[in-house]
Amino acid sequence: MENITQILIDASDATSQIRVLSAVKKEQLLKKLASKLEDNLSLIIKENKKDLGRMEDGDPKKDRLLLNEERILGLAASVREVAVLEDPTNQIILEKTLANGLFIQKKSVALGVVGVIYEARPNVTVDVAALCIRSGNVCVLRGGSDADDTNKILISIIQDVLSDFGLNKNIVQLLPIDRKFVEELLTADKYVDILIPRGSQSLIDFVRKNAKVPVIETGAGVCHTYVEASADLENAAKIVRNAKVTRPSVCNALDTVLLDKSIAVDFIPKMAKLLRADEVEIFADEQSYQLLKNIDYPLLNKAEEEDFGREFLSLKCSVRLVNDIDEALSHIKKFSSKHSEAIISENPEKIERFLNEVDAAAVYANASTRFTDGGVFGLGAEIGISTQKLHARGPFALEKLVTEKWVVKGNGQVR
Repeated sequence: MENITQILIDASDATSQIRVLSAVKKEQLLKKLASKLEDNLSLIIKENKKDLGRMEDGDPKKDRLLLNEERILGLAASVREVAVLEDPTNQIILEKTLANGLFIQKKSVALGVVGVIYEARPNVTVDVAALCIRSGNVCVLRGGSDADDTNKILISIIQDVLSDFGLNKNIVQLLPIDRKFVEELLTADKYVDILIPRGSQSLIDFVRKNAKVPVIETGAGVCHTYVEASADLENAAKIVRNAKVTRPSVCNALDTVLLDKSIAVDFIPKMAKLLRADEVEIFADEQSYQLLKNIDYPLLNKAEEEDFGREFLSLKCSVRLVNDIDEALSHIKKFSSKHSEAIISENPEKIERFLNEVDAAAVYANASTRFTDGGVFGLGAEIGISTQKLHARGPFALEKLVTEKWVVKGNGQVR
């Protein structure tokens, strides 16, 4: 294959069919897809094992690549949740009649062709397809080579369901993994309406710098948890552990603990006890390093400056002591990727100050950053977490896969 032009033309042509599909039909289709995923569970696992077998055990991407029975059933459940969400298209946003008799209406409509570039995350294949179908969009997916066998079987299942409903299978397409086609996708502004990169910061930066198609960043998460002097230390230690270890390879996992110096002697042993059990490697600033060394924390390194602002995506984190909330806010402003940030505190004034001053898509008080997720927020699935401010911010889900259209009706008016 010399280029992907025909694939993109087919995708553009398919928009006319999915755009007019009724909300009821889209719901029925997605429910059928959920059942098909369950029916093909063993086949999906078989293909996924091929991908897993090519990846080193120590690679942090392996957890994101894994599709076991529990995760496939979770994907099916997520598709059913999306199926019953309110259709975001054809919603009347505004309507009025002007003095000259013109009737003006603004309504929501599908974006058109949504291109998504992602890495070793086969769940994204199903999530994006479901969200795009429900919102009346076509999607062209460029998954990473690490997940190619898994993505191919998932796309095959999705296209079979489209065919069962008499629909064009080009409504959901998987692009070849050859890197030479990525540039063509990035510059296909004639056929693709929006691009969404999901993955590492390097991937996002590459897409943003080279795309002619409008880009929505769903980004790297450099997430901080600030343990303030008034915090309930037992509660704080549990939150830090949850944010770091429950699924360290995802973007809402904790990367840096900021800790008020006044409580460091009391808090660090509590935190260390929990992190030690999960073999978390810590990169500590000079003061916290000494405290951790005094209690013989086994996986301990002196932090370099690059360990702050680093998305670890593994059982690693950095720790820095701060004098007060001013220093914590200054650190977050410098190093945050504007994804998810948390404060653990019993001081209402400092909590409100943190929530108001931190510039991030999601801010938390006394809770784990791991909750930043479209499904958890009641949005069904998500394409990713947008860290930018135009069009969408936070979980980029069904409600944001639309744009606006003005409809004007007259009876002969001229200007």
